[in-house]
Parts: sequence; structure tokens; C-alpha cells
Amino acid sequence: MELLKEKILKEGSIVGNDILKVDSFLNHQIDVSFLNEVGKEFKKRFNDVKIDKILTIEASGIAIASIASQYFGNVPVVFAKKSESKNLDKDVYETNVYSFTKGKEYSVKVSKRYLNEGENILVLDDFLANGRAALGLKDIIDQAGANLMGIGIVIEKGFQEGRELLQKNNIRLESLAILESIGNNTVKFR
Repeated sequence: MELLKEKILKEGSIVGNDILKVDSFLNHQIDVSFLNEVGKEFKKRFNDVKIDKILTIEASGIAIASIASQYFGNVPVVFAKKSESKNLDKDVYETNVYSFTKGKEYSVKVSKRYLNEGENILVLDDFLANGRAALGLKDIIDQAGANLMGIGIVIEKGFQEGRELLQKNNIRLESLAILESIGNNTVKFR
């Protein structure tokens, strides 16, 4: 997606050799007009499959999934919660995921009321690094007896093992931009 690449080059910043900050438009401050284009692109890429719900993980994926939903017929958006909450149902699907950005493992949960057997689920998220969050969401979908139709990623870190891990698990992956490398204030796309 050329618009995304241009946005990364213009507004992104690099931290070390493995962190690309895009918080000015994607995962802290939200550029809604831009996310509308992202949603249209995900619909174009997954136009061949029926989607009943979009699943993401809090917090960065929520805006992406919510805006994309309108292009999939306003299907419900469900997000896996990372934190304990008194208002979260006790009957949940739960799995552990490792966050590359946070450098730790944590539990994520989805109420069993919101994912149902036989539903076609699309996972959307902002980044793919090591693939652990994506596999965690796949685990939750499997627990529900639902069907993972694919995973849509805004920015994939192609220099990390996420894609390979998802391919080994026969998961359809559509990334809007794939980074070949980052570092020395330079972004190289695949």
C-alpha cells in the first residue's frame, strides 16, 4: 500500500534497529482519514471470504478493526482484553501471548458470548513482529470452534519470524507494508 509507505517515511521514526514508531497516525494519535484507506484495503484483500466478526487485541488494534468493520458490512468487532476487569464475564476464552514491544508475556481473554462456533473471523492488528499475538488470537478462535479466515496486518516487520510462524500454521496473512529492515534512521521496504 503506497499511501502507508509514504506515511511511514514521512511521519514514522526509528528507535534502535527494531522499533518503528508510528504513534502520530496509527497507535497513539489516530489519523481517521488514513485508517479509512487502510480499512478499504483490508476489504479489497479479503473480499473473497465471508467475514462474520473482526477480532483484534487491545489497544492498538481497536481503531483499525473498528474503522475496517464498516467495509465488511459493519460486522461486530471483538477485542481480546489484556487486563483484568470486574465487568469482564467469568466465562472466557483465554490464552497467553508474548508482546515484542512490551517484552513480556501476558494473558488475553475474550468473553465466550462474543465468539461462536462456526463464525468466520478476520484478525486485524497494527504490527506483526514475532507472531505470538496472532497465534494467541488463533488459539482463542480455535477454542470457540470458529474459523480463522485470515490475518490482516498494517505493518509487518519482515526481518522477524512472524510471517514464517504463521505460514507454518497455514494462516493466510495480508500485510499492507512489509519492512525489510529498519535502523540508522532508514526504513527499507520489501
